[in-house]
Amino acid sequence: MKKLIQTIKNIFKIEELRKRILYTLGLLVIYRLGSFIVLPGIDSAQLANLQNTASEGLVGLLNMFSGGAFGNASIFALGVMPYISASIVIQLLGVFVPYFRKLQMEGESGRRKMNQYTRYLTILIICIQGPAYMAALHNQIPASAFVAVNQLGWSNFWFNLVSTVILLGGTMFVMWLGERITDRGIGNGISLIIMVGIIARLPFALTAEVAEKFNANAGGGLLILVVELVVLFFVFVAAIALVQAVRKVPVQYAKRVIGNKQYGGVRQYIPMKINAAGVMPIIFAQALMLFPLIFSRFDSTRGLAAVFSNYTGFWYNLVFGFLVVIFTYFYTAVTVNPTMMAEDMRKNGGFIPGVKPGKKTAEYLDSIMSRVTLPGSFFLALIAILPAFAMLCGVNNQFASFYGGTSLLILVGVVLDTLQQIESYLLMRHYDGLMKTGRLKGRSGM
Repeated sequence: MKKLIQTIKNIFKIEELRKRILYTLGLLVIYRLGSFIVLPGIDSAQLANLQNTASEGLVGLLNMFSGGAFGNASIFALGVMPYISASIVIQLLGVFVPYFRKLQMEGESGRRKMNQYTRYLTILIICIQGPAYMAALHNQIPASAFVAVNQLGWSNFWFNLVSTVILLGGTMFVMWLGERITDRGIGNGISLIIMVGIIARLPFALTAEVAEKFNANAGGGLLILVVELVVLFFVFVAAIALVQAVRKVPVQYAKRVIGNKQYGGVRQYIPMKINAAGVMPIIFAQALMLFPLIFSRFDSTRGLAAVFSNYTGFWYNLVFGFLVVIFTYFYTAVTVNPTMMAEDMRKNGGFIPGVKPGKKTAEYLDSIMSRVTLPGSFFLALIAILPAFAMLCGVNNQFASFYGGTSLLILVGVVLDTLQQIESYLLMRHYDGLMKTGRLKGRSGM
């Protein structure tokens, strides 16, 4: 405890780090306040039915990602999900379209252009999701709640158009907050915004779970609740341990030492992580699972949305797990380039014994990476569908999402990444790190 207090003091002794942390907290507070600002022209007192609907199925997941803004009919109701969806499309284009593939290889200038295209595509997606969200509002809340239509005489068309523009501005403002946090704060801004939204829903989920257990089991409700909390604690600790674990496959190769004319005398390793993609495959897969809901106007009883709104259903978990595996391979292929690794080895005079430099080395590294990624993809898929097993064991659907899936990995991953950045500032100023033994092992991918 004494060491923890001293570490916190050291953090605030570093002026730059202190300013970055306070700046980040300030922007996150602004985001949380904005999630309670209801769209103009809607009576906030009549949103009870919408909030009840937004606590179940995929709508509940979307509401959790937005920190409750979806159920509050807030100006931030769509959150960052349109931006994530646009990022998925742009990264897919980087694989299949030569122009975007070229941008990926242009470094910082290419990244800026791709970010600009992502923003344009985000606007296009909001133009689809905005009217769908407004249609859902008209279906879920009473007609008397639309004050602008009933009392000011606005037509539904103009009210929906103005509200869509406000939702567009809200999402773009949230994106701007995320970019400012990334540039001038601490941690990844978009990831922190998602994490704060998830944490904000935890008290409501816990309250719903407590009420359900005490109503259903007058005698053993408390005992069951204590067991669930203990299990959740161990799941969270296990997730931290797994994410922090350094799981690498050492690919041994020989490096020629030019200076003293020794060849093949030095052995080095190429680190290949089992999970090089981090939590991004689950986020991508979850975003695609939301598409049927969007095109059914956020009505979980229509079409494919009815099938994919059942967390415990066979088809939902099968498709979700399959998408996680596919996106793990895809994101690993985007972030890990065997051809570039082979070229760097050749330039530095390195080689893999028994494998020719150049194309053969790239093919060898690619085959090894494919094999290493397979268990990592299955691990992510298992984590992704854990909430379904929790619900089958009687856990409330809101509270069950914290037993695995996107929520758990985002919380663990973002916290570790942020702590790793804080620790780097401490170590640069010759302070002790956040951990007693060794450096904190972060995780890439968010």
